[in-house]
Amino acid sequence: MAIVESSGLPADVYSAKCPTRQVLDHIAGKWTILVVDALLSGTMRYTDLSRRIEGVSQKMLTQTLRALEADGFITRTMHSTIPPRVDYELTELGRSLAEPITALRQWTEAHINDIEQARAAFHTS
Repeated sequence: MAIVESSGLPADVYSAKCPTRQVLDHIAGKWTILVVDALLSGTMRYTDLSRRIEGVSQKMLTQTLRALEADGFITRTMHSTIPPRVDYELTELGRSLAEPITALRQWTEAHINDIEQARAAFHTS
């Protein structure tokens, strides 16, 4: 079991005091999953991510990218061109999310019809 460096205690996502709770909340978020999944195909610019992830507001995309960078999941590279260009890329830590995030996306796409049927049945009963 991993040890939380700041406390010396074992990591435990069920403990309200453990920082793993914040990380789980962050990586389980809709926008985080979509950004990481999009970046699995390679380096992208902000506008590319914005176009790829329909419905994300500029504010939410910016917040998500900053949080991912702060947690060490992505790198942000600023190019001094005119206009300025910023690239986002997954770090090794970010790429380690590939398997669970890809599996979650594939499972969701494979089971959406079952879920929609269950929802419809629930609302008609």
